[in-house]
Amino acid sequence: MIKNILLDDIKTAMRAGEKSSLAALRLASAAFKQYEVDEQSEVSDEIANQILTKMVKQRRESIAQYEAGGRQDLVDQEQFEINVLMTYLPEQLSAEEIKVQVISAIENCGASSMRDMGKVMGALNTQLLGKADMSAVSSLVKAQLSSNQ
Repeated sequence: MIKNILLDDIKTAMRAGEKSSLAALRLASAAFKQYEVDEQSEVSDEIANQILTKMVKQRRESIAQYEAGGRQDLVDQEQFEINVLMTYLPEQLSAEEIKVQVISAIENCGASSMRDMGKVMGALNTQLLGKADMSAVSSLVKAQLSSNQ
C-alpha cells in the first residue's frame, strides 16, 4: 500500500538526516491524514494516487508562478518535491501512449466536437489519473476534437 511505503520512507529519511526529502514526504503524509479525518476512512491506493496527483499539479502551477516572479530557489524546491512525490505514482505514460489513449477515448465516446470534451475527459480521467499530466491530456483532447471538425 502506498501509504505504508510512504511512512516507511519517512522513517528512513529521518534516520538518514535527509531534511528535504523528509519535508516532502511529511507533506504527503499530512495530506493522507487530512483525507482520513475528513472522510473517516482509510486511504486506499486509488485515493493516494488522487491525492499525490493533486499535490504534483499544485506544485507545477506554483513553478509557473515562481518562474514568472524570477524565484529560481522556489522553483528548485517545488521541482524537488515533485520528484519525490512522483516516486509514489504509477509510471508515467509516454506522449505517444497518451495520444493513443486519447484517440481511443474519442472513438469510444463517439465524440465529434468540443461539446463532447467533458465526456472524453471523464473517460480518460479514470484511465490516466496518476499516469499522465491531465492538463496535457486536456490540451491533446482539445487538439484532436478541433481537428475532427
